[in-house]
Amino acid sequence: MDLSVNYLGIRLNNPVVVGSSGLTGSVEKIQKIEKNGAGAVVLKSIFEEEISFEFKDFIEKESRGGKIPPKYFEHDGRMSPIEFYDYKLREENLNRYTRLIRDSKEQVSIPVIASINCCHNSVEWVSYAQQIQEAGADAIELNMFFLPSSFERTAEQTRSFYFKIIKKVLGTVNIPVCLKISPYFTDLGPMIQELSRTGIKGLVLFNRFFSPDFDIHRFDIKPSFRFSTSSDIALSLRWIAMMSERTDCDLAASTGIHDHEALIKQILAGAKAVQTVSSLYEKGTDHIKTLLNGLEIWMHNKGFRQISDFRGMMSQSNSQDPALYERVQFMKYYGGKKM
Repeated sequence: MDLSVNYLGIRLNNPVVVGSSGLTGSVEKIQKIEKNGAGAVVLKSIFEEEISFEFKDFIEKESRGGKIPPKYFEHDGRMSPIEFYDYKLREENLNRYTRLIRDSKEQVSIPVIASINCCHNSVEWVSYAQQIQEAGADAIELNMFFLPSSFERTAEQTRSFYFKIIKKVLGTVNIPVCLKISPYFTDLGPMIQELSRTGIKGLVLFNRFFSPDFDIHRFDIKPSFRFSTSSDIALSLRWIAMMSERTDCDLAASTGIHDHEALIKQILAGAKAVQTVSSLYEKGTDHIKTLLNGLEIWMHNKGFRQISDFRGMMSQSNSQDPALYERVQFMKYYGGKKM
């Protein structure tokens, strides 16, 4: 079977991409992922927010019991000592990240996609993207989501951030850029379509987020639902199927890909690539082989020789009953059930 696909203008040996996570945070881990057959990797994100927290922790430690020391490092006089430390911290994190890119490109042959996760500061997006390109990444995934919790900012202002940042990044780099987004838009369909026409090469549907839970005994906030489940495929499957013939860029599916059937479903819906993370945390990266083996057996049994033979076969545009994709109530399932 020919499992190769073209994603973001890059040839992948197969559509299985290991998503941004701790699994892709070192060269050794990426080598193991390649050995197990993945088509590509998305590196663990460089988080502007993580750097900011690290800086905040440092300042809090230094300020306990007295004033913050007036000077931490030698600097050129154009910025305060605190600003200089913030700058050095960002520089050190970015240097570590670009070193991971360079080392990975030297040690593996599969495509290496870098991932950037920033707040609203468009300067950081552009700065990171420039240096990531120089380090040799095959593409950049902008992991973008702005929590709509600001009461001072309108929905339109939040929406406009996406387009401003994309424009600046695309004006800075010439390697492929894709965007990983959330489903939390009032006008999700039109938004996906509009984003696809900005010049980006791909959209990844969808992000998974940290969600807080409460420990009712210790009164602490703790993470909830660290890993996806197989049922989480439903949301991205619907939107990949609805949008795969209506966008001007590739679509990749993410979340809920735990077995080869889920992989096949997303390709049938129209996905060019499928990202998985949680299943590999739970079953190990050799589970990639299981996914690909299941895909090959299914293709053989159905008489398909290559991915393009069936990709998008069950998209909304190719469906005999396209209204099913937009139905939101359990009319038939629960209508005759006795409680």
